Amino acid sequence: MTQRGPLILALILTGTFLVVLPAATVTMPVDEVVVGMHGTGLTVFQGTERSEFSVEIIGVLENSMGPRRNLILARLEGGPLAESGVIQGMSGSPVYVDGRLLGAVAYSMGSFATETIAGITPIDEMLRDDSGPPSRVARAAPRLTLPLASDTLTSLLPNRLTRPDPFVARPGDVSAVGLPAETAAVLGVQLRPIATPLVMTGFTADVINHIAPMFRAAGMVAVVGGAVSAQTMPAGPLRPGDAIGVSLIRGDLSMAATGTVTLVEDGRVHAFGHPFYSLGPARFPMTRAYIHTVLPSQAISSKIAAVGEVVGTIDQDRSTGISGSLGPGPRLVPLHVSLNAPDRNRLDTFDFEIVADDLFTPLLAYNALLNTLFTHSREMGAATYVVRGRADLGGHPPVTFEETFSGDGATVLAALYVSGPLTALLNNGFEPVRVDGIDISVTAYDDVRIAELERVWLDDPRPRPGHTVPLRIAARTHRGDEITRTILVDLPATARGRLQLLVADGTTLARQERQQSGQRIQATDLNQLIDAVNTARRNNRLYVQLLRPDAGAVVNGRRLTSLPPSVLTVLGSDRSGGGLTPLRNAVVREWSIPLDHVVSGSRVLTIDLGNKP
Repeated sequence: MTQRGPLILALILTGTFLVVLPAATVTMPVDEVVVGMHGTGLTVFQGTERSEFSVEIIGVLENSMGPRRNLILARLEGGPLAESGVIQGMSGSPVYVDGRLLGAVAYSMGSFATETIAGITPIDEMLRDDSGPPSRVARAAPRLTLPLASDTLTSLLPNRLTRPDPFVARPGDVSAVGLPAETAAVLGVQLRPIATPLVMTGFTADVINHIAPMFRAAGMVAVVGGAVSAQTMPAGPLRPGDAIGVSLIRGDLSMAATGTVTLVEDGRVHAFGHPFYSLGPARFPMTRAYIHTVLPSQAISSKIAAVGEVVGTIDQDRSTGISGSLGPGPRLVPLHVSLNAPDRNRLDTFDFEIVADDLFTPLLAYNALLNTLFTHSREMGAATYVVRGRADLGGHPPVTFEETFSGDGATVLAALYVSGPLTALLNNGFEPVRVDGIDISVTAYDDVRIAELERVWLDDPRPRPGHTVPLRIAARTHRGDEITRTILVDLPATARGRLQLLVADGTTLARQERQQSGQRIQATDLNQLIDAVNTARRNNRLYVQLLRPDAGAVVNGRRLTSLPPSVLTVLGSDRSGGGLTPLRNAVVREWSIPLDHVVSGSRVLTIDLGNKP
């Protein structure tokens, strides 16, 4: 008995050790896959309980996503799949054959499929990508010609949203195991990543309909979500088959993409089996998710989900899936919005946290502000918004911006305008930028405030060099009211011949200056870009420029004036100089006239000073 005691104790301790530390998951490589194999998949159809479904292997598509990128074709059965088909939110559902992990359900045949046919991303490829060198998808910096104005800034974000395409360009490159070649070519075209449900809580239906196309292009489908209590979520660690969330916005609004966990091993979590947005290295909060139900549809069914607490950080977004580490979540960008509606005697404030990412920070700031304006400002008809903002940048001066928008499209333009400076800075092409916080103030009016420049004139019919002359400016609002302003123009004592006074709105003036420079004036470093954003031409101002004839040029992005003909000849013949654009006028002085309307129009006055003082 005394000898048995230590032996029994050792067995008990060994058993306990085996329970606490499970063996590493055994995987099945693609070259062992045989047509006709049967396996089992795991996913959550409701709540947090994992359910099994059956899998029958029907073939392998080789090189379907490029060299050495394969898909395993399978027929799925069980649970609601007979009625629902492949379900949005199943992406990442693990498939096991003979107790070995084969891969993740990740691709489907698209809408109105008559069979539940899915593509399985091999687990070996998912693990290989996770251990590979970090490489972010290259996105060229936007080419910004100075000076900036609202027309440039409001177009930056839409131009950055492109659909990542993981498939080969030529379907004929796809070969198949267990399938005819013509079938493989067809499937290579029809198979696409299972759409990712984008759970949006607190967003209005109008906003969801407006921003959904931006995400749909990347394979995400906006769905209305809900909240769940902390008690609803399981207390244990994440397991294969559990629902998982990728959080984008937290706070007064919530936005998160949902899918399924494929593998949890050594603190690393692998999911989806297809890209989220093909970002490469990423920093997204990893959350639990709760499935309210499956919404069946003849087009394509979807899981209706809600996200829970943060359990880690998604740090890789690759063509074969997303992966991350359990633990604390990543740094997020605080976004504060205050909305003042003086016509209603109302002031509201909102606080959000958004993902710190070159693409998603501007996009999510736009989404949050758009929903705020739709929900808490005028819901129908035209309006006017005065937008002021500040973005604090780590190690650099803050960016401040101000603009006014009015009319039927003012709501969307105001929100897009906020995304413009963020898009320009985070994708500047010079150096990385850290956004520490964003503060936005919007004053909303229920009426339209638009004016058009009508005429400009001088009170002095015979201006002379060295004298000050009053310049009168008249604009008319859309209701017929006249707005007048006067500025004093100091004429240089040395000026001779003809000068011009140009009066124009900010957008028109910026376009003219960009055209005159041949689109060649650009920032050469981050500080110049910050200054360009801070001094961008505005919609609610009229600009007055006193111009004189002057031989100049734009060389290597710099405006040079008063150049002798010999210098212009040398610069024009220098092929290594990056090109030369001649300039005919120089700005002697400039004035800015603020208005409380969005103003448009331009006028030119010619002043003949003669040849004598």
